[in-house]
Amino acid sequence: MFKIVGVINYLVVVFLNAFTDLGHKIIIQNTIFKVYDGSTQIVLTTIVNALILLPFILVFSPSGFLSDRFPKNKIMEYSALFAVFITLGITYAYYHGYFLFAFTLTFILALQSAIYGPAKYGYIKELFGDKYISSGNGAVQAVTTVAILGGIIFYTVLFEGMYEDSLTTESEILQAIAPLGWLLVGGSLIEWFLASKLPNKMQESSNKKFTLQKYLSGFYLKKNLKTLTRKREIFEAVIALGVFWSISQVVLAVFGEYAKAELGVTNTIYVQGVMALAGIGIVIGSILAAKLSKYYINVGLSGIGAIGITLIVFSIPFMHSMTLIAIMFTLFGILSGFILVPLNARIQHLASRIHLGTILAANNFIQNIFMFSFLILTTIFAYFGMNAEILFYLMGLLGIYLVYILFKRYYADIFWALMELLTALRHKYIYHGLENIPQDKAVLLLGNHVSWLDWIILQLPLERRINFMMDKDIYHWKLMHPLFKRGEAIPLSPRAFKDAFKEAHARLKDGRIVGIFPEGGISKDGNLQDFHRGFELIQKDYDGVIVPFYIDSGIFGSAFSKYKPKNGKLNPFKRREVHIYFDPPLSKDISSSELKKVIEKMKEKYEAQ
Repeated sequence: MFKIVGVINYLVVVFLNAFTDLGHKIIIQNTIFKVYDGSTQIVLTTIVNALILLPFILVFSPSGFLSDRFPKNKIMEYSALFAVFITLGITYAYYHGYFLFAFTLTFILALQSAIYGPAKYGYIKELFGDKYISSGNGAVQAVTTVAILGGIIFYTVLFEGMYEDSLTTESEILQAIAPLGWLLVGGSLIEWFLASKLPNKMQESSNKKFTLQKYLSGFYLKKNLKTLTRKREIFEAVIALGVFWSISQVVLAVFGEYAKAELGVTNTIYVQGVMALAGIGIVIGSILAAKLSKYYINVGLSGIGAIGITLIVFSIPFMHSMTLIAIMFTLFGILSGFILVPLNARIQHLASRIHLGTILAANNFIQNIFMFSFLILTTIFAYFGMNAEILFYLMGLLGIYLVYILFKRYYADIFWALMELLTALRHKYIYHGLENIPQDKAVLLLGNHVSWLDWIILQLPLERRINFMMDKDIYHWKLMHPLFKRGEAIPLSPRAFKDAFKEAHARLKDGRIVGIFPEGGISKDGNLQDFHRGFELIQKDYDGVIVPFYIDSGIFGSAFSKYKPKNGKLNPFKRREVHIYFDPPLSKDISSSELKKVIEKMKEKYEAQ
């Protein structure tokens, strides 16, 4: 991925953009923290956040138009140049102690980011391509978070180093820390230079036109929102991200007051440091999400992340230790990465290239509408004296709604993501020959049966769901039956075996993947058993192939295998390494005895490696 021309430059540009924007915000927020207390502090902090969010709402249509109409690398270049002039204005405001002017420039700097945003995220798909879209999103999310984390620590430490207790007004504080403005200018200059070197990846130009009258009348707003809702899954992913960012925004907005009022913490380094740990968590979570999306966009991780952050938000009011809260914020960040990377990658993947900028701008628009609305509610609650603890509970309730949205759409994906995480604790699965499984045809998977986990092992690297054939008694296990039914497993019994294979044929005719273990049971001695002829009953008129698979002996001796080698040693601290091999397609006319010989040859070949 990093060998792609322009990737390193692009990631540095993304870093500097977030680092500079965050730097000014931290300086303003820390100034408010030093001068004001209680509800006034929450209100002013909320206003700062609102000034950052409003531009994304106001320039939704223009930013989407620019990203679709012009090369995205040029949008980033000229936006970075605009940031140079804005940061010069901010530095001027610092030196003269113009707090209101600096406060206002927060909005202008955010306006630049709002125009920049759709181009920045749309460029991921153009630069990385569909093959690396999850890895690209993971890298961008990690780099952005490192920038935010670095900005929080860097500018807070410098702010505290320049701050003195004798400073009592906003003007005095800004003048004391004024040299920090030149760091903002320097960052913007470097960003502009690197952005000018990014390659143009625009494959097709757009003939879109933009008129002010249609913008002011709301015509573009309605049209672009209609484009967003055209694909239901995209719209639901955008809503889920909006709900997530609302929770995160409110939690971060009220945590400063909560730490001050409930925990007695007044040093901004501690407060910002704990929140920065959420940034470290997002970096870790983004890297993990990208790794777990090695074969396809693992959207199931988003549901796991939603459950986790909901539980954490509910638990924070019960904690009175900054150390414990710091751990929770780190976990919050990790789980946030599980939500952000797959959902953003999914939106980019589903969006057509010609509408990509518009959809990403709409994504920003919806998210910021959510965040802005909840910040307004936060301000109202603070004004009427509602404490931060109650707001944490309200965000927990919102988290339950987020869980509902994601489970409704991705319940099956969430199950498989959970299985992947659980099995990864003890096993490492290495797949070979996945290219032998066609993406656009029916597939009949036939191979050996070595453990209770085989159905999970075979499914994990495949985005398309496998319809497994299984014993009817197992299919009707009380605890597992709802799962098997939703997974569209095919029950098999001696009395109705012909019906089972007719159903398998129907699934194959429908273009699905059907998985059968011809041995009929798990190996008890590590050797291949006789292969039953049932699969031969499946009619051959489907448009698809038979793909043989072999699962090696790496799982023998585990709790999930019936074969326990005499010389096998169980090491609870070592992950088992299991190799799974898929060979080229076979003839549909293959017999059970011929298939067994194929699997035996695979065993001899691969176990010898």
